[in-house]
Amino acid sequence: MENGRTQFPFPYQPYNIQEQFMQALYSALDQGKVGIFESPTGTGKSLSLICGALSWLTDYNEKKRQEAAALLQEGEAALSTSAAQSSTTSSSAEPDWITDFVQKKAERDLLSKLKEDELKRKKREERLEMIRNNVQLKYALKRKSCEEDEAFKLLQLSKEEKAEAPGDQEDEELIIAEYESDDETKSKSRFLGAEDDEDDELVEEHVTKIYYCSRTHSQLAQFVHEVQKSPFSKDISLVTLGSRQNLCINEEVRRLGSIQRINDRCMEMQKNKHEKQHHDEGVKRKRGPAKSVCPYYKASAMHQMRDEVLGAVHDIEQLLKLGKETHSCPYYTSRLAVPPAQLVVLPYQMVLHEATRRAAGVQLKGQVVIIDEAHNLSDTLSCIHSAELTGAQLCRAQSQLTQYADRYKSRLKAKNLMYIKQILFVIEGLVRALGGKVGQNPQSQTTQAGTEMLTINNFLFKAQIDNINLFKLQRYFEKSMISRKLGGFVEKYAGSGVILHTQSSSNKENRRTEGLNRYLQNLQSNQSSAPVPSADQQGSVESEKVLSASPMMQVEGFFMALTNSNTDGRVVVHRQGTLSESSVKFLLLNPAVHFAQVLKECRAVIIAGGTMQPVSDFKQELLFSAGVGEERITEFSCGHVIPPENILPLVLCSGPSGQELDFTFQNRDSPRMMDETGRILSNICNVVPGGVVCFFPSYEYSRRIISHWEASGALARLANKKKIFQEPKKANQVEQVLSEFTRCIQRCAQDGGGLTGALLFSVVGGKMSEGINFSDDLGRCVVMVGMPYPNIKSPELQEKMSYLDKHLPHSQGRNPGQALIENLCMKAVNQSIGRAIRHRGDYSSIVLCDRRYSRPATLSKLPTWIKDRTGTHKTFGPAFAALRKFFVEKKQKQL
Repeated sequence: MENGRTQFPFPYQPYNIQEQFMQALYSALDQGKVGIFESPTGTGKSLSLICGALSWLTDYNEKKRQEAAALLQEGEAALSTSAAQSSTTSSSAEPDWITDFVQKKAERDLLSKLKEDELKRKKREERLEMIRNNVQLKYALKRKSCEEDEAFKLLQLSKEEKAEAPGDQEDEELIIAEYESDDETKSKSRFLGAEDDEDDELVEEHVTKIYYCSRTHSQLAQFVHEVQKSPFSKDISLVTLGSRQNLCINEEVRRLGSIQRINDRCMEMQKNKHEKQHHDEGVKRKRGPAKSVCPYYKASAMHQMRDEVLGAVHDIEQLLKLGKETHSCPYYTSRLAVPPAQLVVLPYQMVLHEATRRAAGVQLKGQVVIIDEAHNLSDTLSCIHSAELTGAQLCRAQSQLTQYADRYKSRLKAKNLMYIKQILFVIEGLVRALGGKVGQNPQSQTTQAGTEMLTINNFLFKAQIDNINLFKLQRYFEKSMISRKLGGFVEKYAGSGVILHTQSSSNKENRRTEGLNRYLQNLQSNQSSAPVPSADQQGSVESEKVLSASPMMQVEGFFMALTNSNTDGRVVVHRQGTLSESSVKFLLLNPAVHFAQVLKECRAVIIAGGTMQPVSDFKQELLFSAGVGEERITEFSCGHVIPPENILPLVLCSGPSGQELDFTFQNRDSPRMMDETGRILSNICNVVPGGVVCFFPSYEYSRRIISHWEASGALARLANKKKIFQEPKKANQVEQVLSEFTRCIQRCAQDGGGLTGALLFSVVGGKMSEGINFSDDLGRCVVMVGMPYPNIKSPELQEKMSYLDKHLPHSQGRNPGQALIENLCMKAVNQSIGRAIRHRGDYSSIVLCDRRYSRPATLSKLPTWIKDRTGTHKTFGPAFAALRKFFVEKKQKQL
């Protein structure tokens, strides 16, 4: 292994850059490095990651086996030699015998552990081999699960509906258990949160593994399909992790819809199961209605399904199908499969957020983590660990918690009441910081509009809650499960006049993760393939979601955010006229503080993406700030597999009439600049076949320039050449616009007359600038109008810049805050222009309309494979000639 590898198993003859990628990856993993790997879309990055990383894991495991066998042999030989020497020693030499015993104890212990590890390894391999090969056993398991399924259906049919009698006895599950001590020792963690010995048998020691993380579930599914096509598909143990929303097969629970409701119902069913087991064991149970338990949460069935999961590579769809066949829970089975699995595939939020990591049973010590699609890693870390509360949420939480405490004050222990009073005191302080009062309607309370940025300590002083120990409150939230209890109370008594708004409950696993859940829900909505509701339906669904979210869970998340170091974050107090619409937001300024633990625990971390530029600033903000030394970092960047003649990147410094292209905030709204942009697009549409995608820096500028073109007639002239489409503002309409855009281009290619294709107006950072594939005729030219700098007047951005200027070193005569602005701009540009050129045979042109793109510092931030082929043109004529020649040559080659 010291010399690396030159040959890698691959499903076909790899490109040279793929071989280089795998060799660099293998070396980085072997040396325990933090690797930054850049490989453009269409270069087979996923397969390179799979074959390079799994080759290393195979070699590593073999090396460890050989080392263990050699140590075992040496140990046994040493002990036998020692025993022979001891037998020849006089029996009267007792002190020497004792000394010898003590000296050899460490060797015996090591030998015993080596034997135990070897035995465990053999058992794991034998079990996997049996699952992979024993077809009869598989059929027997399926037959058994079918019989259980039928029995369960009969049982469901025979159940009689029982009306629940009102009374305090029913509320036993809503009462917080006695809270004994702030500093009590941690209870033994259990993988399933279960209390029976049967579940304990399922818990295993973690083997050396690779955690592969990506941004969305669809990207993870695509990666699993690549593993299935790879040479390792028959030999690797892979498990895919996801949320309950993705993996639950209990229809009664799935129907609840939201992540939070599903989580709460699942946790409640688990609790009911354990209560039922205690009752079966003879523990006296209080009267009350029968509580439902989940029929899929059975240790024996999950044990069987876990072995099936480890025996063959399954994606989430196959996991759900297997769960239904074996009548066992895919969510908990997948977590059971983590310890013995060699490759764990999961959304990277599950690795980056500590509380979620613990809940999923992910242990990073000595393991390998690969973070794919990592170009926005810094932003994602900041988003996950941020938290926001509105005045309306604070008032609802205060009202509900007060009513809960009043109703059960005679049944709650003194310490619980003390902590509830502290929570209410903090909530009151937060409302006071927004300029309001609790106990009054937040919608009728007016506040003085304005935004204030405070350090954590200053905010605590302003809210007059600096005397409260938030760390103790955080522990209390975690151990008492008060968010979940309050949620159950609200859900039970909503509509009875007790509670202002319906709320859902929280649970042990998704508490303290408010920022993460908001992030996951955004991803879920982006990835949803469900039928698209109307705009009105969508609005009512969104408002229902807002009302059904537990405010106490979000309060808990905000409390946790306030325990960050004073220098690592800021609190934004945003007053908007009424208390209801005003908000307090925690803004994380130092994402490295949360990434540091991942980097410290892991053997190696690989950060991969299609576009990782600019790498220097990425290293400074996330790696150096997390304590990683330059010697541990390795970089790899490869070109594209397309021939140089298949891409034509152009920088335009002026338009057809000679107007200089300078889309600064001061100049871009001038009629001359807008007219010149229209003329550029008109010329491009004359010579480019198929689809042209034009990106504007913002929705507002897109609206203004298109309105100007409508008035001047430029839009009508464009419509005579290509059919015009615009990016929709609502996410649920994107698929429809893309389908119509695609069909139009296909029709134009077949008809050969009239329109030459379609023109799509899009926005940088919008719904079509990332994750959308404009391959082949869909994206023969990508036009970038101006440079999409973020809003420099944003208080959050100004605070981030100030933080970087203060804490990061200045380089090459520029301060880190200014570098952040440039990097945010160019990362957005790189993502947008990366929508074209998606495979080896593809070809496209990229037109960057702004003289500022010609600056060497700006050009250096483009991906290498684009930068090296970019031509800068001071005048329009030569650029247009190059563009026309490019497409004429492509057309001739096709004839």
